[in-house]
Amino acid sequence: MVDKKITIAQIGVGYWGPNLLRNATANSQFRVKTVADFSPERQQYVQRLYPSIYVTGHTKDIFDDPEIEAVIIATPVHTHYQLAMQALKSGKHVLVEKPMATTIEEIDQIEKVSINQKLVAMAGHTFIYNSAVRYVKRLIDNNELGQIRYLYSQRLNLGRIRSDVDALWNFAPHDISIIQYWLNHPTPISVQRSGIACIQRGIDDVVFLSIQYPDNILAHIHVSWLDPRKTRQIVIVGSKKMVVYDDVSEDKIAIYDKGIDIHAILGEHMDYDGSAPFQVKYRNGDLIYPQINFEEPLKLEIQHFIDCINGNAICESGPSQAREVVRILQKSSRVNGEI
Repeated sequence: MVDKKITIAQIGVGYWGPNLLRNATANSQFRVKTVADFSPERQQYVQRLYPSIYVTGHTKDIFDDPEIEAVIIATPVHTHYQLAMQALKSGKHVLVEKPMATTIEEIDQIEKVSINQKLVAMAGHTFIYNSAVRYVKRLIDNNELGQIRYLYSQRLNLGRIRSDVDALWNFAPHDISIIQYWLNHPTPISVQRSGIACIQRGIDDVVFLSIQYPDNILAHIHVSWLDPRKTRQIVIVGSKKMVVYDDVSEDKIAIYDKGIDIHAILGEHMDYDGSAPFQVKYRNGDLIYPQINFEEPLKLEIQHFIDCINGNAICESGPSQAREVVRILQKSSRVNGEI
């Protein structure tokens, strides 16, 4: 049986909203009926590109419309919780751009209402729908990298400066969601943050975030909108192999058969004494660039939202995953944040 078209609306068409709207309108399983934005300029933008869509400056037009079954929310972070709750209480599924809310308590409330209403609440953690990120996930799950020792990411650029959130809340949800996804959503042991505000008082432009995970795994995240280069990279160091995921490179994934192996030295009595010295062997094997069948992650995210609404999939970026991302962001406000 072919699922019927889902009538949806979108709130917000600012920086990221146009990309969501483009993918929503391109999907044949969606019918985008209404778009709301407070800015007359953005309203004109939508009317010019999508003349069949009703454009309004009032979110009430969406919440009061019984024909609208789902809402995409792409507004400033501080509005996410209120708009998501209004949509859910109006009986509509929600896809909320990252982060889903600003506190874990808010996400708990979103989850509670969505369960009671039997509705989908999904966070826009777009990168977990990225084909290259999913390829690395398979490498980790198949133990091809061995024991994960540490990861570090850099998400850097010159601009875009924001005033509603700092660089950590703007950029790090991507990297945190990827790392949590790769490691099967563990609860961190501790979080340490260091950052500086250069442009606006109280809003960090550069942040370094260290996350200590169980099994002696360390993750380090560096975000900045004051960097000379655009960098979108995560390095994973395993006991068997190492991987560089570079989102701005043509070769998204590089697999290094490199490492350091420790070998015990045979003792005097033909045994391996635990207290005896050991030898270190450096391994430097092949470098492989696997072929990635790449599709736009946002396209896959929108399709996943549809599949969840139709009951054909379990949401991979629902409140439970969104909660852990926000939990880490909240704890990072401390110098040494124990989880």
